[in-house]
Amino acid sequence: MTRPRSLVFDDQREGFYHCVSRCVRRAFLHGEDSRTGNNYDYRKVWLLNRLKFLAKIYWIDVGGYAVMDNHVHLLLRNRPDLSQAASARDVAYRWLLLYPKRRDANGLPLEPSEKEIRQLLEDERRIAELRRRLASISWFMKCLKEYIARKANKEDGCTGRFWEARFKCTALLDDAAVLACLVYVDLNPIRANLAKTPETSFFTSAEERIRKQQARKGDDRENRRKRDLGLNNFSDQTGSEDWLCPLRDQPNRRGVLSIDLSSYLEILDWTGREIVSDKPGVIPGHLPPILTRLSVNPSRWLDSAACFGKLFSVVAGTETHMKEAAARMGQKWVCGVRFGKTAFLE
Repeated sequence: MTRPRSLVFDDQREGFYHCVSRCVRRAFLHGEDSRTGNNYDYRKVWLLNRLKFLAKIYWIDVGGYAVMDNHVHLLLRNRPDLSQAASARDVAYRWLLLYPKRRDANGLPLEPSEKEIRQLLEDERRIAELRRRLASISWFMKCLKEYIARKANKEDGCTGRFWEARFKCTALLDDAAVLACLVYVDLNPIRANLAKTPETSFFTSAEERIRKQQARKGDDRENRRKRDLGLNNFSDQTGSEDWLCPLRDQPNRRGVLSIDLSSYLEILDWTGREIVSDKPGVIPGHLPPILTRLSVNPSRWLDSAACFGKLFSVVAGTETHMKEAAARMGQKWVCGVRFGKTAFLE
């Protein structure tokens, strides 16, 4: 049953959300279409670049992503606290970057002028509305999907829908649900038999995090070599693209989970291997304590990570959290509450 978005999430209250959007008729409009023989893999780069741009404009954290051939998965967290703390000038500046008044000869947006910013600042009601929009999951998804649709339709010389009308959104009510959802998102290429390991699962947040970790290790070795040679004036380039929300809290930035990257990658690697294995094995001894600390039932972990999208619809979390969410929506029951009871620990 279709329900108002306002029942699923409140843009003025912080929360994590799993958002999924599919191409129309599940066509392979940004991947390789075996039916037509066309390959649109390069459009995944369009989508990823747009995602990076929006993550710098909106007060929304991107905690995870997977760009597949005919759909995209996102794990997002809205940050109304940052939106409310921002100055009116910052709101105006960000909005004018998103919807520029002027463009150059190549159609690229120009930096907002002082005059354009001042004109927008004169309308306090408009600024208040834009402040809400810049922390809105719905507006974030709109700006992502509309941009790709227009660009693809222009290339194809056609009109009409590129994406299905609405994106599916599941509210993640606790750390257990966030962990299960993030692993589910990162393992999409492995479940689809498009990759064998997380590090080869291209266009996923897992692959990006692994690549950055490897780059840091390489830079650390280079930095030590420079120190040994007395070359102290060097710069670390590994943080040049920190648009993706970190897993664990950093001094100046909140993370997604309460575990570090190495622990997460261990969970991800083992889970990915078991999903494609004919004979599921026993969880390694050091992993159950990590899962339990995040309120995940280790015995139900594989089901949680492999089938998250099928098991939960509108909300995901412990039984108590799901029942509380159902009450807020004026319902007695929501899909997945029975699984949440056994999969996530109270």
